[in-house]
Amino acid sequence: MKFNIVNLSFKTNQHVTANASKVRGFLGNQFSEYIILHNHYGGENFLYSYPLVQYNVFDDTIHVLGIDEGAKILKHIAPEINSFSLDKEYIVEEKTIHEKEVDIKPSSEEKHYKFITPWLGLNNKNYPKYRGLKTWKEKKELINKILVGNILSMSKGLGIIVNKKLYAKTHFKEQIVDFKSLKMNAFTGEFKIHYDIPDYFGLGKGVSHGFGCVKQIIYE
Repeated sequence: MKFNIVNLSFKTNQHVTANASKVRGFLGNQFSEYIILHNHYGGENFLYSYPLVQYNVFDDTIHVLGIDEGAKILKHIAPEINSFSLDKEYIVEEKTIHEKEVDIKPSSEEKHYKFITPWLGLNNKNYPKYRGLKTWKEKKELINKILVGNILSMSKGLGIIVNKKLYAKTHFKEQIVDFKSLKMNAFTGEFKIHYDIPDYFGLGKGVSHGFGCVKQIIYE
């Protein structure tokens, strides 16, 4: 299936020390009328689906990704974003917007990707099982299945039908990260799979908070 995506990036007047969650909170408050910017209906009501707007901070730049309706909203609000009040005040000195159409689907060729931000593959359900496994081989087999499950969840959330069995090859390192004031196990590294994933799409838990951001590795 083809999707319209917008990548909006901001270079600011100083080194960005805030995380993606603060960017999400700031823009969600500034433009609260757009629910998919923050996925919060009010009270305890939240929109649970694959996020159509995703936030990131890397390469000392603030990045916001929009998919379809999210892309339309980002194009609409981009002219109004000239600063970010996060852990400190950041003045936007350079604003870049890239728009393109992408095809997201299983691929006949194996594609090679890396996580440019930590991937939160473990949750309350699969974490005990992961910790209970004795060997790294067993843990890796489970991680590979979880990654495939994350890709299938993304596909389902975007209305993409996957009619072939997917298998992942991974090379990850485990690390501890902070997510919503909690210490959580995360993974960084590379993986291969027969699937077309656009650059900067997120997989796993905490996608709209900057976790699990994917970039394809292209061989020259």
